[in-house]
Amino acid sequence: MSKLYTRLNKSNAAVLLVDHQTGLLSLVRDIAPDMFKNNVLALADLAEYFKLPTILTTSFEDGPNGPLVPELKEKFPQAPYIARPGQINAWDNEDFVKAVKDTGKNQLIIAGVVTEVCVAFPALSAIEEGFEVFVVTDASGTFNELTRHSAWIRMAEAGAQLMTWFGVACELHRDWRNDIEGLAALFSNHIPDYRNLINSYTKSTSDK
Repeated sequence: MSKLYTRLNKSNAAVLLVDHQTGLLSLVRDIAPDMFKNNVLALADLAEYFKLPTILTTSFEDGPNGPLVPELKEKFPQAPYIARPGQINAWDNEDFVKAVKDTGKNQLIIAGVVTEVCVAFPALSAIEEGFEVFVVTDASGTFNELTRHSAWIRMAEAGAQLMTWFGVACELHRDWRNDIEGLAALFSNHIPDYRNLINSYTKSTSDK
C-alpha cells in the first residue's frame, strides 16, 4: 500500500542527534570516516541554518562509548544535552523524551551511531507514539552494509522516511529564492563539487 507524500516542514521539525560519540564512531564502517563526519556536521549545520530545535544525547559516555563529538556540543551549547546513564534506547530515558516533547514539534529528524540500535530504537519508539520520523541515513553509521540495510528495512516498514542530509535541506528550504546565498553556502561547505558549481556560477554572473 502506497503512502502519501509527507513533507518536512521547518516550522514543525526537530533534530535528534543520538550517540555521535568518539568511541562509537570507531565502529562505523559502512561510510568512510571523513565522509561520515562531514555528513554529521552538515546535518548539524542545516539544523542551525533552519533554526530547528536540536537535542543531543549520549549513552554511557563514561564508559567505552566515549564523549560526544566536540563539534556538536560547541555548535549547540544551549541545546538539551541528555547524558543517559545506561539506557540503550534513548526513548527509555524520561529526560530525553521530555526534551523531545517540549519542542512541540511532531516531525523528528534522527541520526546517530549505530544505525540498528541508537537510531532504530528511538525511531521506532517515536513512531509508536505518533511522531513522524525522518532518518538521515548518511549521518547515521554502523558496522557494515548488512546491518545498515536490516535497520533501514525495519524502520521503513514501520513508517520512517529514509533521507540524506542534502535531501532534508532541500525539502526544508522549498524554494531557492528563499535564500540563495545561505543555501549555497551550506552546500558548498560540505560538498566540494557543489562549491565548484557555486564558484563557477558566481564567476559567470560577476562577469556580466
